[in-house]
Amino acid sequence: MLARVHSIETFGAVDGPGIRFVVFLKGCHLRCRFCHNADTWDPQSTDLRSADELLAQAKRYRNYWGKDGGITVSGGEPLLQIDFLLEFFRKAREEGISTCIDTAGEPFTRQEPWFSKFKELMKVTDLLLMDIKQIDRRKHIALTGKPNDNILDMFRYLSSIGKPIWIRQVLVPGWTDDPKDLEREAAFIHSLTNVQKVEILPYHTMGEYKWKKLGIKYSLDGVCPPDTGTVARAENILRSA
Repeated sequence: MLARVHSIETFGAVDGPGIRFVVFLKGCHLRCRFCHNADTWDPQSTDLRSADELLAQAKRYRNYWGKDGGITVSGGEPLLQIDFLLEFFRKAREEGISTCIDTAGEPFTRQEPWFSKFKELMKVTDLLLMDIKQIDRRKHIALTGKPNDNILDMFRYLSSIGKPIWIRQVLVPGWTDDPKDLEREAAFIHSLTNVQKVEILPYHTMGEYKWKKLGIKYSLDGVCPPDTGTVARAENILRSA
């Protein structure tokens, strides 16, 4: 089983607890208007690696991780490569390494055989970083190109099994900063039993150049990052959950 790799970050400080070895995989079905990694959408990659190769590389940096660090797999969307992910995390667990998945949850389904694979994957996963792009279904489609029914179902399933998650909300002016939407999201978060942390990620334009390089029109052209007051208001609403 070979992973279709986009890139690797050896000292990730924002992709889970501690210092982490972060593997970014290729492929994503969402087309988020604010995506800063549009170059990961295409599932094709010339960088193909086995679980053993990646684990051997990760272990070179183990001394820097401290007690909280470990391995995070991000994307793109890592759950599109669930067979590789399951093998990789099983091997990491055998080495006593902390495992984390950074996912939007879009591939989630309770249909077989995918769901059984996911349940096995959760046995060797310590933490998930998950976005709530937009709680409103109609607005979610406009923002990402896909509905969020199965994504919210994944949140509920992870809550039912007590799997720890961190929730992250990208705050995009005019798209995800409506107080009423944030209050609905806070109520949803409050219904979950496994949320360890809620973070606001202010929208930025640092990935805009990638869209232009790929020849894709950047649809948020002209949208500015949110001001500190807007961020603080969103934090107060979501963290009340």
